[in-house]
Amino acid sequence: MSSTSRPATFRKRYYHSMAMFWSDLRHLASLLGRGSISPALRERLMLTVTAVNRCRYCAAFHGYIGQLSGLPPEEVHRLLDGDVATAPPAELLALLYARQWAEAGGKAPPELQAQLATIYGVEQARAIERALRMIWIGNLLGNTWDALLFRCSGGRL
Repeated sequence: MSSTSRPATFRKRYYHSMAMFWSDLRHLASLLGRGSISPALRERLMLTVTAVNRCRYCAAFHGYIGQLSGLPPEEVHRLLDGDVATAPPAELLALLYARQWAEAGGKAPPELQAQLATIYGVEQARAIERALRMIWIGNLLGNTWDALLFRCSGGRL
């Protein structure tokens, strides 16, 4: 590829239609309710999903919020690189689930969801799913904005 050629396509996940966006919002609404997770786990989950979807806005924001939640900068960088191996042992399965969930397009097989609920309890598993759906929506909105910039700039931005 020459230095003057432009990439032909935008290669991140993004919303291709309003129907996709509304579907995600409806799914998020179905997860509202009780159950909570620690701010540090929430940010680890969000950084793990963002590593898969590569939203630059969410990476910057949740990197900052993660540090405010007590995550060391090195851990933030590792999570954004897709490395969950050094996470607290009690959170490792949730982070592996989050990565697989994001790689599968925001879905998980029912047996994995059941396993998550068995390990963390129903309410905490619901809170994990809620955090995953929230960052999924944020990632795809950020990437949709970037896709628009990409198209409007002829691939320069």
